Amino acid sequence: MSVTSGTKRKEGGLGETARVVFHALIIALVIRTFLFQPFNIPSGSMKATLLVGDYLFVSKYSYGYSKYSLPLSPPLFSGRIPGGLLPQRGDVVVFRLPKDPSVDYIKRVIGLPGDKIQVIDGQVYINGTAVKREPAPPFIETEEGTREAPVKRWKETLPDGKSFYTLDLVDNGFADNTQVYTVPPGDYFMMGDNRDNSTDSRFSQVGFVPLQNIVGKAQLIFFSVYDGERAWEFWRWPWSVRWSRLFTIVR
Repeated sequence: MSVTSGTKRKEGGLGETARVVFHALIIALVIRTFLFQPFNIPSGSMKATLLVGDYLFVSKYSYGYSKYSLPLSPPLFSGRIPGGLLPQRGDVVVFRLPKDPSVDYIKRVIGLPGDKIQVIDGQVYINGTAVKREPAPPFIETEEGTREAPVKRWKETLPDGKSFYTLDLVDNGFADNTQVYTVPPGDYFMMGDNRDNSTDSRFSQVGFVPLQNIVGKAQLIFFSVYDGERAWEFWRWPWSVRWSRLFTIVR
């Protein structure tokens, strides 16, 4: 009968733990690179669809893969490896800012390659036709007992029938009347749902977004904390978590 010393058992245990950790890291890296990547929302440009403090999963496979799908964005290839559908109007996507690819933005796709986009009196026009919009109940944000003034809200319906809600903070906002933007081949026109508080393709800081800059499609809110709270402070979760937003689909 053979026996193993305590020292060897300890060394074997440490080695096994290291292997498990290594394998877990590899699996996490593969999932993050090819399947889903978590993001959090730091600004209110997509209210009320997404709120500050939301944490969501973005599917990396929805539109195929570019160098921005990989950690650190190594220039291993150009363009995009096909792997899914092309972005559609109404999709909520994460993309790398064309002028600074180190920065991630999240917006809604409004214009496809070749489309002509214009905003007139706050209403979006696609190829000369106004996007249908209907008044909706106002948006009232309540954070930790405070109650903000109601904000005008619209239900917009794109030509393909996809509907979503947008906020209208002020009449005659800075970008409520624009020039006609003709979306170049291979590019997309993005807008935030909080129309008067969104830096998007209407502004030169963003402009048109190339397909290869799109990281993925927003799919699911898996966690959410009130603005100003820290997700890692688990002892505050009973009061800091927006429980009603957990596991909701991004539409």
